[in-house]
Amino acid sequence: MKYLALITAILICLILAPLAVAQQDAYPPKLDDIMITTQLRHIKLWFAGKLRNWELAAYEVERIKASLANAAELYLEIPVEYATATAGPVQSIHDAIEAKDSMRFAKAFNDLTAACNACHQAIGRGFIVIQVPTASPFRDQSFSPHTGQ
Repeated sequence: MKYLALITAILICLILAPLAVAQQDAYPPKLDDIMITTQLRHIKLWFAGKLRNWELAAYEVERIKASLANAAELYLEIPVEYATATAGPVQSIHDAIEAKDSMRFAKAFNDLTAACNACHQAIGRGFIVIQVPTASPFRDQSFSPHTGQ
């Protein structure tokens, strides 16, 4: 009897798991949730680049790129030219990271920040002003390059 109950429980889980995933896909994240996540990654990107942790910076810029693409795909009311205005700065950041060039990184980061603010202005959210971070809210994360220890 115990084995029958266990097998039944496993079968129920196997049947319900795809349904749970399908329901998750039915509810896209809110735009403000995508933007808050992007803002947090923007902060992490800055500190990673500032401390020359190129591996973390590369990770964060790719996550920002994915979040912005997700926002543009899910929220069609955002004019495409505003949503794609970040593509150039994101590529410039990527290139600076590949070159491990702090000066190019800082300029490209400022360009990305300006593109974000231009988009906010254009869609009537000019009161949301992003800037270069001055302090990290991530007290529990080191942004220095990992030394393998």
